[in-house]
Amino acid sequence: NRLHATDITSSSFRLTWPKLLSQDTGYYSLEYGPAADPARKRTQQVSGAHTSLVLSALAPETTYEVALIPESNVHYFPPQTTRVTTLAEEISPVQVLISESGPHSFHVSWAPVLDSVASYQVLYGPLPGNSVKVLDVDGRHNSTVVEHLAPNTTYLVTVTAVYRSGKKKSLSAKACTQEGERGE
Repeated sequence: NRLHATDITSSSFRLTWPKLLSQDTGYYSLEYGPAADPARKRTQQVSGAHTSLVLSALAPETTYEVALIPESNVHYFPPQTTRVTTLAEEISPVQVLISESGPHSFHVSWAPVLDSVASYQVLYGPLPGNSVKVLDVDGRHNSTVVEHLAPNTTYLVTVTAVYRSGKKKSLSAKACTQEGERGE
């Protein structure tokens, strides 16, 4: 029954602690900062009535040292400490661009390219319809060419970033192939 963190994200976490003080018997001093950089420690005062607080605007993939110091005017309580590591930032692709569209192919590119992405999956299939094909693209690349398509057809293209953590985030766009030349 002590200070611990829950609801951990890439930029925030919730601290919960046992009720040691009340509104009348004191307040808490909360000190927190990156474990690797003690100089960037921040201090916050919290009312004695609280037993929980969300810390936000934190850096992703960073271990924070947190100390909760009960400032009681009645008893001495030892400081409670914990270490919390924020998650890696999982950003979905923010744009999918279709270009160089021809009767049988088009070029798909996306941004941003992130170090935390292991690979991209490009799913595409004609609309309406449910025949979907998948292209796997190395995480270092941000574009691919989709080929062997039917002319004058609308395709739904979904780019899925597969993160090293195993999470996936997707974004879709529509693409239209050009009308085929006669005689094809």
